[in-house]
Amino acid sequence: MDGNGRWAGKRALKRFLGHQQGAESVQFVVETASRINLPFITLYAFSLENNLRRPKSEVNFLMKLLRSYLVGNVQRMNDNNVRMTYIGRIHELPSEVQETMQWATESTAKNTGTTLTLALNYGSRSEIVDAARAVITDLIAEAHQRGCSLEDMLQVDGIEARLDEHHITDALYTRQMPDPDLVIRTSGEKRISNFLLWQMAYSELFITDRLWPDFRGIHLLEAILDYQHRERRFGGLGESFTDEDLDTLQPAAEVAEEIVAKLTPKQLAPR
Repeated sequence: MDGNGRWAGKRALKRFLGHQQGAESVQFVVETASRINLPFITLYAFSLENNLRRPKSEVNFLMKLLRSYLVGNVQRMNDNNVRMTYIGRIHELPSEVQETMQWATESTAKNTGTTLTLALNYGSRSEIVDAARAVITDLIAEAHQRGCSLEDMLQVDGIEARLDEHHITDALYTRQMPDPDLVIRTSGEKRISNFLLWQMAYSELFITDRLWPDFRGIHLLEAILDYQHRERRFGGLGESFTDEDLDTLQPAAEVAEEIVAKLTPKQLAPR
């Protein structure tokens, strides 16, 4: 959801008007997601860095805008069978904001369509740290219950059996949802910005120059169409790659020689 400030700046408007227009884009995109039965959509609405580094006046406005958005759109979410959830360090947000968020979650809990997840006060590095802390805390509690030290328990069980990718995944904020298939980055930015670093290991990226306040449902469909024409390999060779293709590959030694030849500086011809 990048580009609210730039959208306002291009129109000689104040930044808060860009945020308001960005909130309108949320509902257009979510309703489109609901109509095509998209199971999950996650919007990076407010980062941990935003909370720490933006002017307090802007942060306060964003919190008011969030409450206003939730109160004003819960009925539309119910009409579109959309369920509301959140990820992030929610406990650090103002109490009145948390109360409104909880109300919106409870009001849409029975919906069975698209799950809209807002990432609020979210940072992926912090999420991974929180997950690691949760795993360690659970291990310490189990060791205490068994009447032994954590070190002794890990020696008996084996640390590989008690701490692997699945344990971290199950402790993340997103443990109730699948990893994202497609990540859309608006405003032409070509960086991840501390978003779902663990989860998007094999996600496809779609980058558009369009600023978030101008992003609409049709643009979501364009991104999905682009995604549908890609072949996902997950570290493999892909379904279209066969053993016959392996036989026609250029030998690695020849490729290495060509690379060295191209990188070696050519001698200057005498004048």
